[in-house]
Amino acid sequence: MQNISVIGAGTMGRGIAFACALSGLEVSVQDKFEESIEGCKDYITKQFDKSIEKGKLSRQEAEERKEKIRYFQELERAVRQADLVIEAVTEVMELKVDTFKELDLYAPADAILATNTSTMSPTEISAQTSRPDRCIALHFFNPVPKMKLIEVICGLETSERTIEESFHFGASIGKECVKINEFPGFAVSRMNCLIGNEAMNMVMEGVGSVEDIDKAMNLGLNHPMGPLELADLVGLDTRLRNMEYLHKTLGEKYRPCPILTKYVKAGHLGKKTGKGFYTYS
Repeated sequence: MQNISVIGAGTMGRGIAFACALSGLEVSVQDKFEESIEGCKDYITKQFDKSIEKGKLSRQEAEERKEKIRYFQELERAVRQADLVIEAVTEVMELKVDTFKELDLYAPADAILATNTSTMSPTEISAQTSRPDRCIALHFFNPVPKMKLIEVICGLETSERTIEESFHFGASIGKECVKINEFPGFAVSRMNCLIGNEAMNMVMEGVGSVEDIDKAMNLGLNHPMGPLELADLVGLDTRLRNMEYLHKTLGEKYRPCPILTKYVKAGHLGKKTGKGFYTYS
């Protein structure tokens, strides 16, 4: 599996693209917005520069790997040679389904089509394709270059061959994979959304400050990042969409905290906008 196409050049897409390029794979990145592509290029350049500074790569090795990355605005051109396509568009079911329909038309017949979703059903996403056996969910974690886990989520018709090849891909880019049977929220997001939502409720109820609640989780449970800081990193709009989906599919205990809804309405989306539960310069 040498040719990887990443659809969507946002936070997750650019991280996945860099992780693949760092391992020497051929990478095609597609996004319909030129500014997203330029942002992806800047991000990947900075990540390679950091790798050089840390002694992980020589400058020549970094340049050779960067030359293996191609950028496209047209989806058809981006997936023509793909062995694996990883969709990393916004967490909206209709958008993911429409994207998979296009991928099914243009990607090679034997290519794996993977969705990088944190909560949504790969069975539903792949149902409109002609190859549900070659469809799967590969849930990466943010920031992708640092996080070691990929959740491999199997749809109803995902074949054992597709699962095995997905595990091999994960190992090839230095990730550990776990196999999760499809259920809303999978394993990590199902637990993480509850923790984050409860932390938001505690802020709203005046149990503690944002900083103290995060510090309590950092030091009391040995979490490397507090749940509120993590929500800011993920994006509060993304977290709200995830909570709304889990509330719809799993019930009342996943009802989004009102303060989360309020922040999103105000445009305070976390680190990407400079303000969420924390303020970023």
